[in-house]
Order: sequence, then structure tokens, then C-alpha cells
Amino acid sequence: MNTENSSPFGDGGGLYIHIPFCKQACHYCDFHFSTSFRKKEAMITALKEELRLRKAEFTHEKVATIYFGGGTPSVLELEEIDDLVATVFEHYDVEDKPEITLEANPDDLSLQKIQALAKSPVNRLSIGIQSFFDTDLKLMNRAHSADQASESLKNAIRYFDNISIDLIYGIPDMSLDRWKKNIEKALSFGVPHISSYALTIEPKTALANFVNKGLIRPASDEVAEEHFHLLYETLLQEGFVCYEISNFGKPGYFSQNNSAYWQQKKYIGVGPSAHSFDGERRGWNIGNNPKYIKALEKGELPMEIEVLSTKDKYNEYVMTGLRTIWGVDLARIQKEYGEKYREYILWQSKKFREEGLLTLQDTILSTTKNGKFLADGIAADLFMINLS
Repeated sequence: MNTENSSPFGDGGGLYIHIPFCKQACHYCDFHFSTSFRKKEAMITALKEELRLRKAEFTHEKVATIYFGGGTPSVLELEEIDDLVATVFEHYDVEDKPEITLEANPDDLSLQKIQALAKSPVNRLSIGIQSFFDTDLKLMNRAHSADQASESLKNAIRYFDNISIDLIYGIPDMSLDRWKKNIEKALSFGVPHISSYALTIEPKTALANFVNKGLIRPASDEVAEEHFHLLYETLLQEGFVCYEISNFGKPGYFSQNNSAYWQQKKYIGVGPSAHSFDGERRGWNIGNNPKYIKALEKGELPMEIEVLSTKDKYNEYVMTGLRTIWGVDLARIQKEYGEKYREYILWQSKKFREEGLLTLQDTILSTTKNGKFLADGIAADLFMINLS
């Protein structure tokens, strides 16, 4: 596979299934979830009903990926996972070997659970390690310990070939040495994919409250950038490809699900707060478990839909494209959005190219090594604001 310009994602579509339950709330998380499992059975029924109601949206596509996200999908019983996957196969045309990913927390991955998952349709695990140090895990209020993180990986690699782990950098008081040890520990397990994100202080989270009260001092942007560059250099030396700013994969192990999002492939998001995209419209479900369940009991889709303007589609393409190795294709911009957009991005990107943060090769505009960490800010400067 040519990792420089090819996509591992075919012409099929993706299904994202949001499981809105967690054992406890992480201090940094602003995703939609509930720590009460009282409505779990009703939720599974509602998810199956939404899958059934939306099958016509994939009339011309095969399902290439099924992704269980959350929340914490690993809190589901194996029978519940099998039931949801069976519903997909019943109502959709599915590729012969779809990528089926389950997000999982280490404390859910007992040896018995891993062995059972290995016999299920799930063929890819995304494990939320976040850190191999208890100090960091306690600060984030993770449900697992450092020992559980290592134990879950030790067992998972015996039964799964395709494993991704999450790591967080830019954690308060995390030294560069501790971050380096986190990376080295992750590499010692031989996992083929690592997703890594800077810790962000989201409004209305416990972490934001601690910062506002002066109990925690967040890491500076300079420290987070230093952490990113250490990660980038280390993983590239180990044969990983940074195919998207937060995603590093060995060749052949890029996340098909993630690649589809960043390359603006069609996907359906099922479950409360889940988003969908078909190239022309973006939809999102209500982020309320009881209201979501009640709507599906009536056979209604609790979804809002926004029709994207040409300007919206251009801006989204720039935002997603600059984060990836595939970059932004100026020929595509001219064809799909018009010559004015191509001229605009050429002009707006000039200063970043001169500063060595962007590069233009043939028709592909992409970030340089120094520009990767700044990609979102650069993209914002390339957005079209006024032209309709």
C-alpha cells in the first residue's frame, strides 16, 4: 500500500454505534454518556430500531466499517454486541470482511472477556489506556489502574492482531521523561496503531472546574507541542505513519473507520448524540438517553439535519484534509467548489508556505513536519468566511 497518498477505505460506507454508558465520569470528558445502566436494555432495543429505520440511507453502499464508540462500549455483554452486529447484517449490505472496532477500557478486558471477544465478529480493539502511570490516571479519574492497562494489553495481543491504544499527552505535571516512558511502554507491546491526543480543558467538565479554582494548572501549549514532536519522531522511527495528526499506524493498520471520517466518506451515526454525514448533509441525534429511547419506541428518528452550503463543504474539507497525509487537493477544490475557492486558498496559504508550515506539491497542499501540530489553527485561517 502507498501510505503517502492512498486511502485504505474503499467505496463503502461506515456505521458508528454510540454506546452512551460509562462506569464513571472521566474528569476531562465532554462526550455524551450516563453512569446509570438502568436503561441499557431499552437502549439496545432503540439502537436496533434506528439501524432498521435508516437502512435506506445505504441503498447504494456496502458497509465497510462498524465502529462501537462511546461512552464505553466494552460495558456491553457479548450477547448485546452480537445482537447489534447481527442487526446490521440483517438490514444492510455488508462487505465480506468489514472492520469491526470495539472501544474498550482496560478494566473491562478480563482474559475471559478478551477470549470471548476474539470469537465474536469484533476484529479490532481500541483500548483506552491514556497513560501507564497511576498519577495521571487518578488525575483524569480513569476507572482502571496502570497495572490493569498493562495486563489488558498483555492478554489482548495474544488474541487480536489489530489493536489500537489511546494515549494522552499534555497532562498537568507530566514531564517529557514520563511521556517518553509512556511511549516506550506502549511500543513494548508491539501494537500496530496508536491514537494520541493533547489533553484539552473542555467547558463544564470537572477538569475545567479544577482549573478555574486553581487546583490544577494545565500544561502550556509549548509543553504539549514538545510532547507531540517527541511522539511523532519516536513513532516514525518505529515504522509508524502519522496518517492523521492524532493517528499513527503501521502500514496496513490504518483505522478504516477514522480514515473514512477524515476523507469525508459517507457514514451513519446511530445512538444518542451520534453524527452522520452523506457529503451534502450533516445530521446529529438528540443527546438525551430517555428522549432518544422514547422517540425510537414511536418509530421516530430524533435527529436534526443541516444542509451544507458550498462554503461549509469547502471549510470542512480544508479542516479534515490538512490533518491528514492526503492533504487538500486544489484540483478537487476547483472542480467541486469553484475557481474562486482555489484562488482563495492559494492566496491565504502563501504565508504558511513561506514560513515552512505548509507545502504545495503538484495540486496537494499539506502540512510540513513543523506545521502538523498547528494544523487546526492554520486551517481556520484558510476558511472561507464571506463568499457564499
